[in-house]
Amino acid sequence: MAIEVGAKLEGKVTGITNFGAFVDLSGGVTGLVHISEIADNYVKDVKDHLKIDDVVTVKVINVDKDGKIGLSIKQAVDRPAGEQAPPSRPGGNSGERFNRGGGSGNNDRGGRPFNKQGFGKPNYSKPSFEDRMSKFLKDSEERISSLKKNTEGKRGGRGAKRM
Repeated sequence: MAIEVGAKLEGKVTGITNFGAFVDLSGGVTGLVHISEIADNYVKDVKDHLKIDDVVTVKVINVDKDGKIGLSIKQAVDRPAGEQAPPSRPGGNSGERFNRGGGSGNNDRGGRPFNKQGFGKPNYSKPSFEDRMSKFLKDSEERISSLKKNTEGKRGGRGAKRM
């Protein structure tokens, strides 16, 4: 039996690792369910979701030239047409950068910009090049001054005053 991409099959979990689980399909063929393809929510430990000898329904997501078979448990679940899977990572899959301290005051809610009054609907307009450049320069100057303050008094550090 040829394994085709997109096929839904039943298999038995034969091995569990920290990066996924090996599933034995029909005919002695084994495929890997990566940890990111086990459940719709974040999976910290595979053993919390699967055990050896569990029978699972999997979907074939890829077959490599060298015979490796990629499987997915979460894609094998049938969902109604309008329903989407929740994000698999904590914090979503939006790719937003997180504000890591030294904020500019307008990013009080997880990096989402607010309007000039600081309340109400967020301002999602794209900042101009000049605005982005001035923010970058301000942040850079703050970081450099912070580094200088922390290294001035230490002996042997870069830029330290010698006596």
